[in-house]
Amino acid sequence: MSVVETGIADKMPRVSRVTLGEHVYRDLRELILAGQVAPGEKFTLRGLAEAVGTSPMPVREAVGRLSAEGALEILPNRAIRVPIMTRERFSELTIIRMEVEGLAAQFAAERADAAQIAAACAHHERFAAESRHRDPDGAVALKANKELHFAVYAAAGMPQLQQIIDGLWLQVGPVINLDLRASGRRLKEVEAHKHHARLIAALKARQADEARAAVAADIRDAADFILANGNLPSASI
Repeated sequence: MSVVETGIADKMPRVSRVTLGEHVYRDLRELILAGQVAPGEKFTLRGLAEAVGTSPMPVREAVGRLSAEGALEILPNRAIRVPIMTRERFSELTIIRMEVEGLAAQFAAERADAAQIAAACAHHERFAAESRHRDPDGAVALKANKELHFAVYAAAGMPQLQQIIDGLWLQVGPVINLDLRASGRRLKEVEAHKHHARLIAALKARQADEARAAVAADIRDAADFILANGNLPSASI
């Protein structure tokens, strides 16, 4: 019996390349969300590929996805840049976030189960504990803050809404989180832990409107603090 070539190579998915591209995308995405890159910071595909120890192809794929999400910009000279955040754009994104993230909190108050509420409480307690320190660690507070918000939004059980929120955080993350990392002053002056406590109480009491208001107030106060610092350029300049 003769052996017939089945073309198995054509049927096999390119697992390694796809997996590597996804890995680079997730790692780079997390750096942006965590505020570890600053607005206006530039890098090249080659430089990033060398840094992560891979070929340019998976990096190019990751950058393309993040560019489509508004988290990165591809410049005419092929350099990659974290978008510069203007006061006007930041203010607009703040308004949108208050509505969208507030909506997620509203649904979370109606749908969250005991385990989800307990997880949110744990993140809140870590954030509050760090806020009370004489010299709070911005990186620790940053992680607890992000995990609290995303735990609440996940409890809403609305994947499409979660995807929208992810995209918004990718855009504002370099500003909000870099600011929190740089100084503990925002933790002392804005007192986000009070908004978080209000949110947790609303989740436990199933008070949807109160949960929405708590998240909106948290976002608004943090944004006001950042805008008051005057570090964001105006679009007219």
